[in-house]
Amino acid sequence: MILAAVAALGIVFGGVQLFQGTGSSGAPAAEGNGTTAGAGSGADAGAPNVERRIDGDPMAIGDIDAPVVLSEWVDFRCPFCAVFSRDTLPAVVQEYVDSGKVRVEFHDVAFFGEESTRAAAAARAAGEQGRYAEFVSAVYAAAPESGHPDLPKDELVAFAKTAGVADLERFAQDMDKPDHAQAVADSTAQAQQLGVTGVPFFVVDGQAMSGAQPIESFRALLDDSLAAAK
Repeated sequence: MILAAVAALGIVFGGVQLFQGTGSSGAPAAEGNGTTAGAGSGADAGAPNVERRIDGDPMAIGDIDAPVVLSEWVDFRCPFCAVFSRDTLPAVVQEYVDSGKVRVEFHDVAFFGEESTRAAAAARAAGEQGRYAEFVSAVYAAAPESGHPDLPKDELVAFAKTAGVADLERFAQDMDKPDHAQAVADSTAQAQQLGVTGVPFFVVDGQAMSGAQPIESFRALLDDSLAAAK
């Protein structure tokens, strides 16, 4: 279960060396350097994996049978999440996802207020039309280098259009569904229970990494996990 998985990451953080990362955004609005939890006795001591999303879940990209899953926690107003999305995720997709080796699964949080909740709900609405990942990319492509952008409803509809959401009228209605807002609230509460205090935050096979790390950091983490999966 996800709850058991990241609760166990407290053991990981307690048992491994921490390395300075590029950046992460924390709740409620503090920003600073991220940290990377490298491999160590804590990670090897049975730290469980995050439960995989089911086949066809719109909040995932890649083969359901991929041997390794990269789980990412994101806030749509997080500037460092945008940096990862623009600068690193495309390389992860090209090198690992497209080849069937890695599946990327998203988990939304709303650390920066009501607009974060609305944007995450909008992403879920886009996902109902099969365009979740494309919506994520559209939002982050327009994000500023720093700060937490305003994301009013008209901009979210514009992002949906950019993402290729076919029925924008339906999207505009779906993004206001109470079920979506509640799902975001539940996801945020769960993340906080798990100890996720800054985003972007990543888990691969019980190892955690925080901040907008360069592709080299992800290659090292993913290659180690792929080697262990053989």
